[in-house]
Amino acid sequence: MSRIRTPLCDQLGIRHPIFGFSHEPDVVVALARAGGFPVLGLGRDAPEDIPGIIANVEERLAGLPYGIDLMLPANVPQQADPQALRATLPAAHVEFVDALRRRFDIKPPQRPSFFTSHARSEALFEAQIEAVLDSNARVVATAIGLRAELIREASRRGKLTFSLVGSVRHARKAVESGVDVLVAQGYDAGGHTGPVGTMSLVPQIIAVAEGRPVLAAGGIATGAQILGSIGMGAQGAWLGTLWMAARENHTPGALLRRLIESGSEDTVISRAHSGKPCRVVRSEWIDAWASAAAPEPLNMPLQQVLTGDVFASLHEHEDAALIYEAAGQSIFGIQGETCVADQVDALVRDMDEAWERMLRFGAQGGRAI
Repeated sequence: MSRIRTPLCDQLGIRHPIFGFSHEPDVVVALARAGGFPVLGLGRDAPEDIPGIIANVEERLAGLPYGIDLMLPANVPQQADPQALRATLPAAHVEFVDALRRRFDIKPPQRPSFFTSHARSEALFEAQIEAVLDSNARVVATAIGLRAELIREASRRGKLTFSLVGSVRHARKAVESGVDVLVAQGYDAGGHTGPVGTMSLVPQIIAVAEGRPVLAAGGIATGAQILGSIGMGAQGAWLGTLWMAARENHTPGALLRRLIESGSEDTVISRAHSGKPCRVVRSEWIDAWASAAAPEPLNMPLQQVLTGDVFASLHEHEDAALIYEAAGQSIFGIQGETCVADQVDALVRDMDEAWERMLRFGAQGGRAI
C-alpha cells in the first residue's frame, strides 16, 4: 500500500490515490485488483449492450468499488438515426472523405461497432443513463456535458458523482448542480479537453470547489506527478492514456507501436474525430484533416456519422499509417507493452520515491543532494 493516502481513498475504500479511466473492462478489473479506483467508460457502447458489460464487470470485481463514465454533450438531436443523418451530410465533406478512402485504400469494416451503428442523441444518452443508474457502480462520472437530473438521481441512489471540468466556469456549474468530486482535466489530457494546462487548472478548480475533493487529470504518467498533484491540494490523479500500454487493454498492435514511438508533441488537438476538440495521437488520417484542402470538420454527431466507419476500419484492419486514438501528452510514459499491475506498482513506487526525495530536500534545508 502506498504511504500516500487521501480522504477520498478512505471514502472509496481503495489503497492508492490512482483513478484510472478505460473503455476496456479487463483494464477496469485489473485496476481495482491493483488497489486503484477504475472508471469504466461506456460512452462508446450501445445502451442494449451496457447491462451485459456491467454484469460481467461486477461479477469479476466481486464487490471491489468502481465507477462508470458517460459522455453527455449538449446540442445533439433528440433522435439520431445514422442512416438518415448520412443523407444530410454536406456533399463536399462526403467527397473529401471518399477521396481519402481511395487515396489510402481504406477497407470497409467487416464488424458492426458503435461508430458504424449509432449516432449520439438525447435518446441514446437517456438509455445509457438508465442502464448505468441501475448498476452497482460506486461513482457516476460525466465527461462532456453536465446533467443536473442525472446528478440528483445518482445521489438519490447512493452513488458519488464526479464531473470532468476544463475551466473555472465549468467547475462552478458542477458545484451548483451538486457534484461531489471535480476532476480538473487540463489541456494535456487525451480526448475532449479544454484550453488550460493541468498545472494551471488544478489550483483554480480547488479554489472554487467549496471543499469538495478535486482530482488532477491530463498529462499524468508518473507517480511523482501524482504526488505533485496531491501537493497542490488534489486528492489523487486521474489517468487514462497510460493504460493503453497494458495487455489487458487489447490495444491493436499497430496502435500500440504508434503509442510507443510517439512523444507528447505527437499528440494534437483535432476536431476530425468527433466534431469537438479532441486530443489524439497523430496519424496520416489526422494530418489529412489538417491540410489546406480539408473542409472544417462537422459538429457532433455529424463528424462521426461521416467518418465513424473509417475509425472502425483503421482499428479492425490495423492500418499502421492511419490508425489513431484519443491520447494525452502523458504518452511519454508509454515505453512498451506492460500490464496494469506492473503499471500501478511503478506509479506507487515512483510516488513513494518522490516523497522520500522531498523529505530529504526538507532535511537539507532545500539544498539538492
